[in-house]
Amino acid sequence: MEFSKIFIVLGIAFLVIGFVMQFIGKLPGDIVIKKGNTTFYFPIVTSIVASIVLSLIFYFIGKFK
Repeated sequence: MEFSKIFIVLGIAFLVIGFVMQFIGKLPGDIVIKKGNTTFYFPIVTSIVASIVLSLIFYFIGKFK
């Protein structure tokens, strides 16, 4: 698979993930700490889900290469 096709697939994947995240918001398990006028947000579950999705994408790209 050409390098440009990989970028196209990754771009589409990020587009779909971003579109879905707009409607989901934060996932259960993401850490939010609010103190006064400061908010700390650590998206641990979102990071794990994104990692799994990207791992699957790269696995299939490598398998059909």
